Amino acid sequence: MFPDRIRTDRLRLDRHDAAVDALAFYEHTGARRSETISEECTGLSWEPHAHPKASADVLDRFREGWEDAESATYAVFPREGEDGAGEFAGNTGVSIDWDRRTATLGIWLRKPFWGRGYSGERARALAALAFERLDLEVVAVDVMPDNDQSIRAIEKYVDSLGGREEGLFRNRVPTEDGVRDVRRYSVSHEEYADAVGTADGVEFVDDVKFTD
Repeated sequence: MFPDRIRTDRLRLDRHDAAVDALAFYEHTGARRSETISEECTGLSWEPHAHPKASADVLDRFREGWEDAESATYAVFPREGEDGAGEFAGNTGVSIDWDRRTATLGIWLRKPFWGRGYSGERARALAALAFERLDLEVVAVDVMPDNDQSIRAIEKYVDSLGGREEGLFRNRVPTEDGVRDVRRYSVSHEEYADAVGTADGVEFVDDVKFTD
């Protein structure tokens, strides 16, 4: 269903649960491990992990979503020529509502990799996955209304894909602190075809043999 690996000009996206083990994941998501994870989680719907078991549980959810064809989560790695090439930079993915033929994007990037345009580059790759491989009708992205940095990035790449802002959706996302409003942006398959056609520089790779 989903490709094990997606390559773009500057990024490699690998199936997360196969490419990164729980301890390696925890090194960058653990509240007691990463000095920047609290800042990185600001505006997101999840909190820093309290212990390695929490990271393992998240990987299990990634695996279940993949095997049930309900979501595809990828670990993000800069490619050769990029600062920090081969280093785990965060994760991204799509959650799919097959009945509505809609893919919703998500991303978390570690702070050292902010400001490089990676969010827009992986969004273009995931839009290609949704429209060109999975034949879905809509790609959407939700963002907390106070996450100004993410909103600027989303507005830029959604516009490049031919999409638009849909507006404020109230009580949309449950979090540990309650239910949060989100702003939603979307791109239709037709809008994408008019603006992009077929994405250049995006490669899907199946049957990758991941090693420890």
